[in-house]
Amino acid sequence: MKKILITVLLFTSIIGFSQKKELRNAQKLLDQSFYSEAMDVLTNVQELALESDQKYKAQFYYLMGWASKGTNKFSDAISLLKKSIENDKSNKYKDEVNLLIEQIEADLVRLAIEDNKDKKFKSASSKLYNAYLINPTEQRFINYLYFAASSSVNAKDFDAALKYYLTLKELNYTGIESEYFITPIDTNVEEKVSQTEYNLLKTSKDYTNPRIGKTESRFPEIIKNIALIYVQLGKNELAVSAIKKAREVNPEDINLLLSEADLYIKLGDKVKFKSLMEEAIKKDPNNANLYYNLGVIYGEQGDIDEAINYYKKSLELDPNYSASYLNLVGLILEGESALVEKMNELATSTKRSDYEKYDQLKAEREDLYNSCLPYLEKLIEIDPGNLEALKTAKNIYYTVGDNQKFKLMSAKIQDLENQ
Repeated sequence: MKKILITVLLFTSIIGFSQKKELRNAQKLLDQSFYSEAMDVLTNVQELALESDQKYKAQFYYLMGWASKGTNKFSDAISLLKKSIENDKSNKYKDEVNLLIEQIEADLVRLAIEDNKDKKFKSASSKLYNAYLINPTEQRFINYLYFAASSSVNAKDFDAALKYYLTLKELNYTGIESEYFITPIDTNVEEKVSQTEYNLLKTSKDYTNPRIGKTESRFPEIIKNIALIYVQLGKNELAVSAIKKAREVNPEDINLLLSEADLYIKLGDKVKFKSLMEEAIKKDPNNANLYYNLGVIYGEQGDIDEAINYYKKSLELDPNYSASYLNLVGLILEGESALVEKMNELATSTKRSDYEKYDQLKAEREDLYNSCLPYLEKLIEIDPGNLEALKTAKNIYYTVGDNQKFKLMSAKIQDLENQ
């Protein structure tokens, strides 16, 4: 019996020694970035490692997670590294594991941004969702779920987008964050800064008017998108129900009210849309942003006259609302294409009557330009770095023959592009 016990102990020691040796070999390969080779070694020793003490399990999961990260198997890597933490009672690998997890988060976000730029929206969504799964209870990671949902919408993967948005709704996610602003005395133009910069500069004599703001809640947008996805999937009753429930919880939320109105216009119910718009105006008659949003909604529906009226009302309430100026100019200039098309049709005609029609259309186009120039000039005054506005103004001044202002706009554009 004693012989058998000695044999068993010796056999166990040999296995333990062999296992430790393989784990060390795997780490050496990982140190040299031979990730696939390290994974092969770890796979061979996996059964023994998972049947051994927790410290070896912790080491195995740590190394396997590291190898998975190196081969871009991010989802596997996150799961394995979390298992390492669970088994690492002495916190021997804690710092290394946390560093790897931070690197995975950064890699996922970076690659997702690249995917979105390349219009690989489904791939971007998958990466952002994996970033969210790193820590689904922390605000920073929940933000990734929000962006994953947006990428899924762009990919037209509405089932995934709906799943993500419903999760965000259940979490009562708003995405509200603090924003930090400070104004340099020499320019007197408010600047957005980081929290660290804000804390450093708020007591400086070179800066004034430090303030902390809040970003807008994303919750109304999430509810709106849930409803619109239901419409896309042909589930209109669920769409109406989703937005009504949200409004019951937040009856005074203007953005949710606007989302409901937008839903009804998508469903073709103009009567309900109009009543909700009237309700919104009664709730907040002096809200420039509300009238701006109404202008956007009417513009999207092709009701140009109503959209223009709402943008003008927005500017009456807030003469510095740059977005209203920009959209207003855009809507006014939409009438240009029809005039130009008619002018092109007459350009080759030799009839005297067509000459007169051409001159009349040319005069109408100049009137159109002149009607939008005051809004465009005001926009440039309050937002001098707006390249789109400057280029539009430059083209108009060229067409109407105002060479002095054309040269001025050209110089401003060149200065901005050379910065």
